[in-house]
Amino acid sequence: MSLLSKSIFKAYDIRGILNKTLDAEIAYSIGQAFGSAALAKGEKTIVIGRDGRLSGPSLAAALAKGLQSTGADVIDLGVVATPMVYFGTNVLGASSGIMVTGSHNPPDYNGFKMVLAGEAIYGDTILALYDRILAKDFVKGDGKYSVHDIKASYLERIISDVKLARPIKIAIDCGNGVAGAFAGDLYRGMGCEVIEMFCEVDGNFPNHHPDPAHPENLQDLIRCLQTSDAEIGLAFDGDGDRLGVVTKDGQIIYPDRQLMLFAADVLSRNAGAPILYDVKCTRHLAPWIKSHGGQPLMWKTGHSLVKAKLKETGSPLGGEMSGHVFFKDRWFGFDDGLYAGARLLEILSKVTDMTKTLNDLPQSTSTPELQLKLKEGENFAIIEQMQNDADFPGSTEVICIDGLRVEYPDGFGLARSSNTTPVIVMRFEAETPEALARIQAALKAAILAVKADAVLPY
Repeated sequence: MSLLSKSIFKAYDIRGILNKTLDAEIAYSIGQAFGSAALAKGEKTIVIGRDGRLSGPSLAAALAKGLQSTGADVIDLGVVATPMVYFGTNVLGASSGIMVTGSHNPPDYNGFKMVLAGEAIYGDTILALYDRILAKDFVKGDGKYSVHDIKASYLERIISDVKLARPIKIAIDCGNGVAGAFAGDLYRGMGCEVIEMFCEVDGNFPNHHPDPAHPENLQDLIRCLQTSDAEIGLAFDGDGDRLGVVTKDGQIIYPDRQLMLFAADVLSRNAGAPILYDVKCTRHLAPWIKSHGGQPLMWKTGHSLVKAKLKETGSPLGGEMSGHVFFKDRWFGFDDGLYAGARLLEILSKVTDMTKTLNDLPQSTSTPELQLKLKEGENFAIIEQMQNDADFPGSTEVICIDGLRVEYPDGFGLARSSNTTPVIVMRFEAETPEALARIQAALKAAILAVKADAVLPY
């Protein structure tokens, strides 16, 4: 057995490397801990599923046995996208679930995304599972096991509600992730003609990494749009909860701009509602939301944190720069790349030129996420000291809800601690290249004032 390491218990999920920090015995222990925690909340049944990773079958089987050993009943959905487990916790009379997934990580990773009694768990609730395993604080019982095919009801729920104004020809790139087993059927069911790329589920990811947040993983899709008559391209991450979008002319429409279209649509039915977005998103989003009659609400990064805030505020829509989009309007409030793609196609089917509509969304010069690599724990200490001591002349506001987002009249700079790896994540946006350079220099100076030997990624 791999030794149980506290390091796999991350901020939003559990994630480890196969046969180093994660194996079937650890999966069994996680089942025991989660089952015990669920039963303590009066939850008797737990929905599970797994993505297309090679280690999925053994980990899911061990997890199920661990859950059953506490007396919890298991409904196993088999190979599904992560949002289909979330869907199961909304429609199968069981509000707890675990997805065995490594998301967009390399093939030798796997992990668990969890919903406990209707809440996406994070932080201390995840660490409590580790403490429970250490203390062997498990309930004993003998739970039942059943399998359930949820594909038809999931597809039917979306196809019956999300309607296209006209047929569209699309290209989809699933990067050999698990979304490939469902995306083609979903969009054909909605009336699309679909060119499928890398939709064979293969845990080796032989073509490119299933992570649409990085432009290099979208190049095959861009080429397909250039050489075919498809009107738009959709890409999905390894477990299907994030969406990437590419226009006919090869532009990448990042999630914070996708969110503008979604916000305008949702606010047409939910006037005055708060719309959530994370600290990494463009500064054009807040004025856009206001101009469409909504209340912009910036929040911390992290899919579990956004889901919790969505529930707390009653917001009909939330989104993250990473590509997680959460619809409570006409849907259940969880992040679902396949569903977000369906809603995008519904909106675009009503416009005369979807490429122009997408490219006309406001944008500025911006950087991708830049990472300052540090030693374990250093990232949090540096950010805390910067929050206390740093001075940014010329700035209009310093927002500290998640790291530091320093706003200027002509742009912003962000530095925040990753909750999953020892890095400071940085992102910049500005109206001109000169402004971008000036803002980057200001944040660089603030970091070097705390850690003089930091090697910045720009």
